[in-house]
Amino acid sequence: MTGEVLPGGIGNAGQVMRIGGEVRRPAGPHADSIPALLRHVRATGFDGVPEPLGFDAEGRERLRFIEGDVAYPPFPAWAQTDEALASTAALLRRFHDATAGFVAPSGTTWNTELADPRGGPVLCHNAVCPENVVYRDGRAVALLDFEFAAPGRAIYDVGVLARMCVPLDVAEDAARNNYRDVDPQRRLRLVADAYGLPPGRGPLVDVVGETIATGGEFVRRRVERGEPAFVKMWNDMGGAGRYERRRAWFERHRAEFLDALG
Repeated sequence: MTGEVLPGGIGNAGQVMRIGGEVRRPAGPHADSIPALLRHVRATGFDGVPEPLGFDAEGRERLRFIEGDVAYPPFPAWAQTDEALASTAALLRRFHDATAGFVAPSGTTWNTELADPRGGPVLCHNAVCPENVVYRDGRAVALLDFEFAAPGRAIYDVGVLARMCVPLDVAEDAARNNYRDVDPQRRLRLVADAYGLPPGRGPLVDVVGETIATGGEFVRRRVERGEPAFVKMWNDMGGAGRYERRRAWFERHRAEFLDALG
């Protein structure tokens, strides 16, 4: 059966296809837990995740295709607007709320590669970035790619979103993805406001620091395993130096981020 190879992705690049109104993607070792989670949140009335349709004869996940726009690097101007960022944070809050009461099927497991190292009570996406969000008219309407979903703290998921979507990065590295003239402090405050974080937002700064370390270690492990797509990304983005620059930059500006959050 022929179909259209969908762009984006790193580990699954070239392996995610659209066939008619469905998306077919490789099923990982945690494929039983993810459809159960998607069915639960959809049953609450939250339609901002794909509808799971089971598995095909090749063992791939089948998901209902969601119409809309997905941004890929270098990111277009419409994906960098305050409206796109705020609506993404608000969508994540709705997702978190919809996971309440979810009980994973007995025997299922979660991917821990990008999970909150402290764990927590909320089912988190753990990889919210422009490539994993569907937009319509510049507003976020659905989250994609739950491969790294796992229990954690909601604020940790917000920190991942902020790191990837503000973005929180050195200007020269952000520019590689076409981000220019970004005010990271103001946009971090925008994420906190749109998600609805309560007063006392200082812990978000600490959590962002944690996600910077976790994200860098995740890529390094994949590179050490020799995965070609990650090796290419590592080299194209400046190797280990890129992640150290980000960490040092964030620490230098920590006080400014705390001030911005009030």
